[in-house]
Amino acid sequence: MLLTDLPPDARPREKLLARGAGALADSELLALLLRTGVQGKNVLMLAQELLDEFGGITGLLNTPPEALKKIKGIGPAKRAELLAVLELARRALMERLADKPVFESISAMQDYLRLRIGSLPYECFAVAFLDSQHRLIACDELFRGTLSASSVYPREVVVRTLHHGAAAVVLAHNHPSGDVQPSEADKSLTKNLRAALGLIDVRVLDHIIVGSGQALSMLDTGTF
Repeated sequence: MLLTDLPPDARPREKLLARGAGALADSELLALLLRTGVQGKNVLMLAQELLDEFGGITGLLNTPPEALKKIKGIGPAKRAELLAVLELARRALMERLADKPVFESISAMQDYLRLRIGSLPYECFAVAFLDSQHRLIACDELFRGTLSASSVYPREVVVRTLHHGAAAVVLAHNHPSGDVQPSEADKSLTKNLRAALGLIDVRVLDHIIVGSGQALSMLDTGTF
């Protein structure tokens, strides 16, 4: 069925203009962004396929850009527009989280870090720098590549911590493979950084490992 075969008040654009964006389903909002479908598949069907493939809107927010290439009908133009909108949504969510004490709960920090580094196609190590009230000062990506105790330099982490004047930090790294279980290297690195930052009286509150759409707190799981 083509969109033009639908009654006017059931078409996404007309429905939005008449009733507001809140009246539209996720697939209808996404269809407005995609605009056109492909042969044998209208734009609503294409939008629903995207949502099913990646686990809804939240899944799309955590989807690496390369993963969109495998969906037939999502060419460079559609992909660029979709990635731009997803990045705007991601930044808006991160700004909202940064406006309040982000470590009032472990889950709040996990949500922030999933948005910040969860969709990166490469492995990286990041540090969230917090003030004395656990409000976010900055979140810096400090190292890239396979994580080990020898590939992350405590001196650089200490220098950045002093630069931001942080009272506490949350360590984080991502596993593009999706596995969030801490390795022995993760545990060793955490121990080394806690010792180094302890020398300047800065607390390491947690080390969070981010996978595809999920995050693990080493503190919460007793591996910290």
